This record gives sequence, structure tokens and C-alpha cells, in this order.
Amino acid sequence: MARIFAKHAWLVAVLTAFPLYCSAQTKPLVIPVVPAADWRQVDSQPLPLRAVSKYNGDLAIEQDYGVKALELRTYQLGKTRAQVVVEPAPDAISAYGLLTFYQSPEMTPEKGFELAVRDANQTLMARGNNFIRFLRGKEMPSESDYQALLVFVGGSKPSKSAIRSLPSSMPPKGLVPGSEKYILGLEAAKHVLPSFRTDLIGFEQGAQVQLGQYQTGKGTSTFLSISYPTPQMARVRFGALSNFLGLNRDHGEDSVYGRRYRSYVFVVLNAGNAGAASELMDQFQITETVSWDQPASPERSFTLNLVHMILAILLLTAFLICACVVGGVLFFLSRRFAAKFFPDSQWGHPDDEQLIRLNLKT
Repeated sequence: MARIFAKHAWLVAVLTAFPLYCSAQTKPLVIPVVPAADWRQVDSQPLPLRAVSKYNGDLAIEQDYGVKALELRTYQLGKTRAQVVVEPAPDAISAYGLLTFYQSPEMTPEKGFELAVRDANQTLMARGNNFIRFLRGKEMPSESDYQALLVFVGGSKPSKSAIRSLPSSMPPKGLVPGSEKYILGLEAAKHVLPSFRTDLIGFEQGAQVQLGQYQTGKGTSTFLSISYPTPQMARVRFGALSNFLGLNRDHGEDSVYGRRYRSYVFVVLNAGNAGAASELMDQFQITETVSWDQPASPERSFTLNLVHMILAILLLTAFLICACVVGGVLFFLSRRFAAKFFPDSQWGHPDDEQLIRLNLKT
């Protein structure tokens, strides 16, 4: 038996070592999704809104987007500290608008993160109702630790509900990177459109502007998509823009072109000619949906709807009559019950059986 084992020992050794050799040659595939770092928040202090100027912000712009106060947070990893400024906004659209306003063409998207851009001084991020500034100071962690801080504070992407509430991105064809803006107030519009009659937009009526720079022909055109609460408001504002700006008239380089579609008004600046402006506006397609709480029946005719209404009125009248009859019967039975079981009670005896005493003394 020992002789047989010794004879075949080399075969056992080869079969045992070969899988180990193959596994050693195969390099494991590891995809680092989130760098691990033990960040923790060590301080948080509220700041007045005017303090936003210390962090490259503008007071008037912040007020346009509904920000009322700031929060300065301090995070620590070992001996390294990092500061984060959180600006609570009224809703996710306002936080997104702040991100687009402060985003400059020099900024680049933060890799692996949605709605986050960076430059050498800071990283800007929109998460839900919060607009967040990650300040890059003298004591900066490594790139992996910095990425972990972004994940720890804001996560890699916003929630699904926040994304659904945001406006659709502008068509990417010809769009200048970093030029897309979402404007909710007059002060922001003045900064972005210094030579445009921003008072004609109608922010006081709930107008919202989505803006972008596009390469058209030999130059750059500015495209404005202005949304209004109702088509009626859009029609009035489009008339005002046409009268004061001379829409769709050839004025050379100063020509302004536009069109209205339901509750949206499209305006193109510096297009050069009507053809380039029309080609740019044709890229935008507006789809509107209507939701309701109860299923509608659009196939019903007017006569059928009228019959249903009359039947509903008759049913309501019958219900009220039955309620009155039941109430009267209960009233009668309550008096009979009181007369039988509570003879001393006045409720069970008619008024003509009562003896009225005046208690007059002579």
C-alpha cells in the first residue's frame, strides 16, 4: 500500500498545486465604489444669511432662491478638519437653481456624483432641499478621503423624489458646458442677462427660467425657456415681450426671436438670423401630463352627464326625507319612553297636561 502511494504521490501533488497556481495568477477584480474613511461631525453653528459673502455667495441671489440662514458644519478625520456650508432652500428646485447659478464654465463635474461640481476652491452639491458648499482649505485630506467626505455628507446622488421634481435637462446638442442656469428671481436674472429686459419676464407671477448658451453658426446664442403657471399668463407675457423687444423682427445682431407653446415662452438671443433661432427652438419638445384623483369618463355625452346629475339630486332628496322621518319617529318614541319610565319628567307629558302655577300672594 505504501509502495502504491509513493508511486502516485507526484500526481496528487500536481493536482493540488495546479489550482493554487491558477488562483495566484488570476488577479482579483476590485472596483472601489466608496472610499472608506471615518469622518465625523464635530461642530455645527448657525450663521446669518449675510455671512454667505465669506463663502463666495451673493446675498441678493440667496434671497432670490429663498435661503434664509446658513449652517456651518465642521467634520474631522484624524487630525484633518473640513468645513461644509449648508444652505436650506424652500424646495429641491431652489437648491438646484443655486447649484446652476454658482456653477461656472471652469468647474468640472465631480466624478461619481450627480448634481455636484468642483474647482480648486470648493465643491458645490445639491441634495434635496439643501445647497451644499464643501470648502477646500489649507488642510485638505487625500483625494480618496475627500470623496468619502462627499459621500458621508450628501451621498453619491439625490433621492428619487428630488430628481423627479427637478426640471429636465436642456438638449445637449451645441450646449456650452457649465452654461445651464435655472433662475427663479429678478436679481439672478440681472446677473445672468445684464442686457435683457428681465422685468418683462414676470417673476412676480411665478415665472421660472431655464437658460443655456448654445453654439450656433459662428457665434454663441442664449436660449431662454420661460415657464408660467397658466397658458393665459404666458400669452400676456409673450405679448409684452413682442411689443417691447420686437420679437421675430430682423434687427441685425440685436434681433430677438421667440415663440409660445401653451404655458411656455421660448426666447433666443444673439442667434443672428431667424433660421438659426428656429433650428434651436425646434430642439425643445414640451410634453404635458394631467393626473386626477378619480377616473374620468370622457366618453359620456352631455345628456348622460345631465341625467346622472338629476339622479344624484333625487337620491340626495330621498335621503334627506328619510332622515327627517327617522328623526320624527325617534322624537315621538323618546317622549313615550320618558312618559312610561320617567313619569315625573316633563319630557314625557304634553304641554296641555302641565299645571302652571303663578305663586301669586295677595
